[in-house]
Amino acid sequence: MRAARIWWCAVLFAAAPALAVEFRSVGESAAVLFDAPSLKAKKTHVMSRGYPVEIIVAVEGWYKVRDAGGELAWIEAKNLGERRNLMVKVKLADVRQTAADNAPLVFQVEQNVLLDLLELTDTGWARVAHRDGQGGYIKINQVWGL
Repeated sequence: MRAARIWWCAVLFAAAPALAVEFRSVGESAAVLFDAPSLKAKKTHVMSRGYPVEIIVAVEGWYKVRDAGGELAWIEAKNLGERRNLMVKVKLADVRQTAADNAPLVFQVEQNVLLDLLELTDTGWARVAHRDGQGGYIKINQVWGL
């Protein structure tokens, strides 16, 4: 019985790194998504530049990804960039000057707008920038892509 518990603990600890969530964003141009990891597979839709996706699994130059709506599809690895973007998931989000609820408001962002992720704090906020150059801090529970 003790050996079985030790074995299960070892399995759980070995699997722990696999539980980490990884997000990337579509690169510099729109990308076609497929229903299988092959250019011969059925094309399901096109994702715009900068759209954040959750990486589910990697297979020889392909990633199975989940979008903000929960849909799964395959994308060629070369179509994902290094830059990280976040998508606003609430109707209207406040971007503040500092990472505090009472900080001055810099601007507001509507749902589905993309923001560049500049820094993730350990206080529940992310430092972001809008494509027009404005930047500030947004609550991480108001965005998707982290």
